Amino acid sequence: MASISPFKALRPVPQLAAQVASRPYDVLNSSEARQEAAGNPDSFLHITKSEIDLPENIDTHSTQVYDKAKENLQDFIRKGVLIQEEKPLYYIYRLIMNGRSQTGLVCASSVDDYEKDVIKKHEFTRPDKEADRIHHMQTIRAQTGNVFLAYNSVGAIDDLIEGWKHGHAPAYDFVAEDGIGHTVWVVDDEGTIQAITALFATEVPFTYIADGHHRAASAAKVRKALGQGASTASDYFLTTLFPSAQLQIMDYNRLVHDLNGHSVEELIDALQKEFFVGRVDKAFQPQQLHEFGLYVDGGWYKLVAKEGS
Repeated sequence: MASISPFKALRPVPQLAAQVASRPYDVLNSSEARQEAAGNPDSFLHITKSEIDLPENIDTHSTQVYDKAKENLQDFIRKGVLIQEEKPLYYIYRLIMNGRSQTGLVCASSVDDYEKDVIKKHEFTRPDKEADRIHHMQTIRAQTGNVFLAYNSVGAIDDLIEGWKHGHAPAYDFVAEDGIGHTVWVVDDEGTIQAITALFATEVPFTYIADGHHRAASAAKVRKALGQGASTASDYFLTTLFPSAQLQIMDYNRLVHDLNGHSVEELIDALQKEFFVGRVDKAFQPQQLHEFGLYVDGGWYKLVAKEGS
């Protein structure tokens, strides 16, 4: 069963939440991060992409970058941009995009669960990306990357979370520049905290990584590296858990800018070595494993991987 825990969050003061909020570190390159944080000294990118405050030719995996992240985090705390809770709490987080909302629980999930496969994975991880997050966490002594977990919906958990939302004012409520709404409620009642923990421990057998495999793997390796006598905080990592009934799986498309001198016919011929390829008369969305949609030269194709491909 899933083991989750409340935690003493380091979070922005309400009046600066919109300025602090930033996109995840791994969806922006250094140049894009510099541009996005320009003119905003409170952007969290100064901590997650700290190379933006160093010369442009800096090695993004250098010690200077991780040290700068630590310096910037301490500066955010010193200036009062970030404040730390006095006791461990849970947080309810709602996202609204294009009129559709989903609500999750921000909590600490167990590294033991990750290692024992209570937390299910579906991707391999790359050592270089793990090393980056490991060095970042070890240097700044904080977890800045949230892992997106899903779980099969449980009515009692839904009711508890919805009840809290309707009965309490949010701590944060703003719309980001990309049009996505962010609302956060702080769950600070001990009885409610205990009830949430107990429900996950008895009603949720598994959770599933939707995004953040490298962050989760890195957290596990940081705990191992810290060894005996480490803080119990290293036994957990930062996660947001969303119930399956509220999730929407969006298309994850790849864009190829040119065919490198080949014709469309040559592309199709090459694909047929590994796929069954068929022309379709409208946009094709995969319905099962090993299916792909291809849009090229104004037309759609259905691709099904051949056995052994």
